[in-house]
Amino acid sequence: MILVNGEPRERAGATIAELLADLGVEDRARGVAVAINGEIVPRATWDARRVAEGDRVEALTAMQGG
Repeated sequence: MILVNGEPRERAGATIAELLADLGVEDRARGVAVAINGEIVPRATWDARRVAEGDRVEALTAMQGG
Protein backbone atom coordinates (compact mmCIF):
# COMPACT_ATOMS: atom_id res chain seq x y z
CA MET A 1 0.00 0.00 0.00
CA ILE A 2 1.21 3.50 -0.86
CA LEU A 3 -0.35 6.93 -0.35
CA VAL A 4 -0.90 9.08 -3.45
CA ASN A 5 -1.98 12.61 -2.59
CA GLY A 6 -3.17 11.31 0.77
CA GLU A 7 -5.23 8.43 -0.64
CA PRO A 8 -4.22 4.78 -0.16
CA ARG A 9 -3.55 2.79 -3.33
CA GLU A 10 -2.40 -0.73 -4.08
CA ARG A 11 0.30 0.39 -6.55
CA ALA A 12 3.61 -0.46 -4.86
CA GLY A 13 6.08 -1.26 -7.64
CA ALA A 14 4.49 1.12 -10.16
CA THR A 15 6.57 3.82 -11.82
CA ILE A 16 5.88 7.51 -11.35
CA ALA A 17 4.72 7.67 -14.98
CA GLU A 18 2.22 4.85 -14.33
CA LEU A 19 0.88 6.58 -11.21
CA LEU A 20 0.42 9.84 -13.12
CA ALA A 21 -1.46 7.97 -15.84
CA ASP A 22 -3.74 6.52 -13.13
CA LEU A 23 -4.45 10.10 -12.04
CA GLY A 24 -5.21 11.19 -15.61
CA VAL A 25 -2.07 13.32 -15.92
CA GLU A 26 -0.36 13.20 -19.32
CA ASP A 27 3.28 12.14 -19.08
CA ARG A 28 4.53 15.31 -20.81
CA ALA A 29 2.21 17.73 -19.01
CA ARG A 30 3.89 20.97 -18.00
CA GLY A 31 3.79 22.31 -14.48
CA VAL A 32 3.72 18.90 -12.77
CA ALA A 33 5.99 18.04 -9.85
CA VAL A 34 6.25 14.75 -7.95
CA ALA A 35 7.71 14.08 -4.52
CA ILE A 36 8.21 10.75 -2.79
CA ASN A 37 8.50 10.91 1.00
CA GLY A 38 9.10 14.66 0.75
CA GLU A 39 11.89 14.45 -1.85
CA ILE A 40 11.35 15.86 -5.36
CA VAL A 41 11.73 13.24 -8.09
CA PRO A 42 13.37 14.56 -11.29
CA ARG A 43 11.09 14.28 -14.33
CA ALA A 44 13.80 12.46 -16.29
CA THR A 45 13.47 9.51 -13.88
CA TRP A 46 9.65 9.16 -13.88
CA ASP A 47 9.67 6.25 -16.37
CA ALA A 48 12.12 4.25 -14.25
CA ARG A 49 11.53 5.37 -10.64
CA ARG A 50 9.33 2.85 -8.84
CA VAL A 51 7.49 3.43 -5.60
CA ALA A 52 7.93 1.04 -2.70
CA GLU A 53 5.49 -0.25 -0.11
CA GLY A 54 4.72 2.51 2.39
CA ASP A 55 5.89 5.41 0.18
CA ARG A 56 4.04 8.74 0.34
CA VAL A 57 3.69 10.22 -3.15
CA GLU A 58 2.55 13.78 -3.80
CA ALA A 59 1.78 14.86 -7.36
CA LEU A 60 1.26 18.60 -7.73
CA THR A 61 0.15 20.71 -10.66
CA ALA A 62 1.01 24.39 -10.88
CA MET A 63 -2.05 26.63 -11.12
CA GLN A 64 -2.11 30.08 -12.64
CA GLY A 65 -4.07 32.96 -11.24
CA GLY A 66 -4.23 34.99 -8.15
